[in-house]
Amino acid sequence: MKASDLFVRCLEAEGVLYIFGVPGEENLDLLESLHQSTIKLIVTRHEQAAGFMAATVGRLTGKAGVCLSTLGPGATNLTTAAAYAQLGGFPMVMITGQKPLKTRIQARFQVVDIVAMMQPLTKSARQIITGKKIPHHIREAFRVAQEERQGAVHLELPKDIAAEEVDGAPLVVKMPSSPKVSDEALKHAAQVLMQAKRPLVIFGLGANRKPTPAYQAFIDATHIPFVSTQMGKGAVDEQHPLFLGCAALLGHDYVHCAIERADAILMVGYDPYEKPPFIMQGDKTEVIHLHETPALMEEVYFPQHEVVGKMQDAMQRLTSGVEPQKHWDFSYYLRVKKQVEEQVFAHMDSNAFPLLPQRVVADVHATVPKHSIIALDNGMFKLWFARIFAAKTPNSLLLDNALATMGAGLPSAMAAHLLYPEKKVLAICGDGGFMMNSQELETAVRLRMNLTIVILKDNGYGMIKWEQQMKKFADFGLDFGNPDFVKYAECYGAKGYAVKKAEDFSKILQNCLTSQGVQLIEVPIDYSQNDAVFTQELAHKQCVL
Repeated sequence: MKASDLFVRCLEAEGVLYIFGVPGEENLDLLESLHQSTIKLIVTRHEQAAGFMAATVGRLTGKAGVCLSTLGPGATNLTTAAAYAQLGGFPMVMITGQKPLKTRIQARFQVVDIVAMMQPLTKSARQIITGKKIPHHIREAFRVAQEERQGAVHLELPKDIAAEEVDGAPLVVKMPSSPKVSDEALKHAAQVLMQAKRPLVIFGLGANRKPTPAYQAFIDATHIPFVSTQMGKGAVDEQHPLFLGCAALLGHDYVHCAIERADAILMVGYDPYEKPPFIMQGDKTEVIHLHETPALMEEVYFPQHEVVGKMQDAMQRLTSGVEPQKHWDFSYYLRVKKQVEEQVFAHMDSNAFPLLPQRVVADVHATVPKHSIIALDNGMFKLWFARIFAAKTPNSLLLDNALATMGAGLPSAMAAHLLYPEKKVLAICGDGGFMMNSQELETAVRLRMNLTIVILKDNGYGMIKWEQQMKKFADFGLDFGNPDFVKYAECYGAKGYAVKKAEDFSKILQNCLTSQGVQLIEVPIDYSQNDAVFTQELAHKQCVL
């Protein structure tokens, strides 16, 4: 068979359902092999979007998503998505083409050393130099991508290698297993928690990467209050009475009053690729790192205790080993929770127009069904959603606080819809982030997706404007114009709506979520609350006594 046929058979053996990409001349043999395959090729309008979609497949399934590009500019367009997957811990395999190895009649036209470029952005980057080794290369690529800590892997398939005649078969697929958790480590962690006066649990990104009911079972059994990081939201239902809030900021928020009072913190699934929920200072607080990989020691994160292994097993066994203690005192935490509810949830019923971010979050939370998926792009609204939105289930609020790149919101929502067509899927983007990959509206319409997109319009790069304002710099260099988003949607074959007053948003959103096809809602937003809350209010906040 052709080497490209063997390549595709190996992908099928790995359970690949979709390949996202923009094929080029150097991919034509592979494209022809895919034509006969069970794998569905999703042609996107930009390689970056293809990479974001593949990474989201990895994020939601734990199995590597796959994307494809040609050589040169096609491959360089994948770099942001590579970093997105690598920092986020999302398993992804990128396949890029290349000129023939043996003859290069076009000299160095379009030739970039893509393998060297990808190496610092991935767990592994390799060029395939003979078709005979394809089964080994693909099995290793998927093993490395899916092995903790998960991330991005790159394979380069040159044009002449893809066309070679070869014999071979896929290797047996074996999923990597996590090490058994040490009994001694679990016993010690249980002692630390039981000896503390005010233990606390914080759920991070890794808890959503390995979702399990064991997390909530631990909370229910021990009655220890908990906090989430931005990327840990939903690992345990945030409507739980023991949920104190999200550490959406680096510090100085109301929930940090509770974190600062904790004398023992169980960090479930946290690693420093996502912004820290607090900054460790000396040995003031005993921190237990519970994860499938050892802690990465940083200036701000150096846990004194570690429980390493399969997280579900660790949480189940820790639940059995931790008994609620009479000397535990959570009264302060509960006062903080009340303060969070009074301060953080203010203005959620405001009828101001343009809409305040608090009203946007409240309406989305009230309108979107429980088992939906919301994909957030990056922008100021992400902080508001992290602070206010109560995520009810794992991976129901997809946001990126690792690379924190703009442009990923729409492609991530599209990938979620492909995986879970029975769920309501919503993309929420700022006008800046949306326009970075807005061309994928055509892809969504072509694939007949049922997808709702909310664009929060402020005609500028809102988060940077807020930080510019904090520094008391001039308002300069961060404004732009926008198209008429309703007409923009319609020209792609989608339906567009413009919110004209605050009370219309939830009605339009409800209509879109229950309609077929791609729906887009333009929502003018007033970000004056950024300064009012995050600068003025938090600068003068007082932790409850």
